[in-house]
Amino acid sequence: MMVFYNGKILDLENVAVSPFDRAFQFGDGVYEVIRYYPKIFFEYESHLDRLKSSLKKIEISFTAFEDVESVLYELIQKNNLEDQLSIAYIQISRGNQFPRRHFYNENLEPSIFICVEKYPAKVNEMKNGVRVGLEEDIRWMRCDIKTTSLLPNVLSKQRAIKNGLAEIIWHRNGFITEGTQTNVCFIENSELITPPLSNLILPGITRGIVLRLCEKLGIRFTERDIKLSELNVFDEILLLSTTAEVTPVIELDGNIINGRVPGSICKSLQSEYQKLYNTENR
Repeated sequence: MMVFYNGKILDLENVAVSPFDRAFQFGDGVYEVIRYYPKIFFEYESHLDRLKSSLKKIEISFTAFEDVESVLYELIQKNNLEDQLSIAYIQISRGNQFPRRHFYNENLEPSIFICVEKYPAKVNEMKNGVRVGLEEDIRWMRCDIKTTSLLPNVLSKQRAIKNGLAEIIWHRNGFITEGTQTNVCFIENSELITPPLSNLILPGITRGIVLRLCEKLGIRFTERDIKLSELNVFDEILLLSTTAEVTPVIELDGNIINGRVPGSICKSLQSEYQKLYNTENR
């Protein structure tokens, strides 16, 4: 596999990351995952803007963005993925610091790592729906930053997999926040409802696209706090992310949703979402 690390494209086996990289020791870095639909990186500018926002929020002074897009396409070419549904992973850490200290030197040189890999669509999940669980959200209070500090996500996701579930939806103080890898929205009486943006959820790129599609399709939508106690009133539940696109939930914490059948709002949003990247590829 050919990857990009600190200005060079090289074989993964030749990448040497310092053990004093602060992302390695502290999770002191940010990342983005971008979907490649042959032949484009979908919503590239939106992902880049969010990456810049995350960097600003944790005060990493990285500015060398001008070559990132060309590097992405070069990696796709060098890894023979031009015609393959893939993803790109971009990680920027604060850099290397010795001796190890919790505080950081402000003159550190950030490190950037980029890789691409084949990543097929989860067609069956999007078509037939998924089972998900519920857990308390125990993360820190800056979930709007796409940081590499993901241990709570990892542990919740692992419990989901062990229990045959696709995802965990979190709740905090009696209100729904998001999933370990997804934003979440709910349908009631043909209206889409989703938690508002705040420090407690990630500003998902797919979430923003879906809200725009609701406007286009004339689907009413509301951004409001969603009580854990009202989950049994919803007609549909949807997971949204770069790799999940729009995925219906057919069972939540053991409760059946819409007779385990994806609903009409889900199908409409899926169709319009797919038109977006198909149109961009023309």
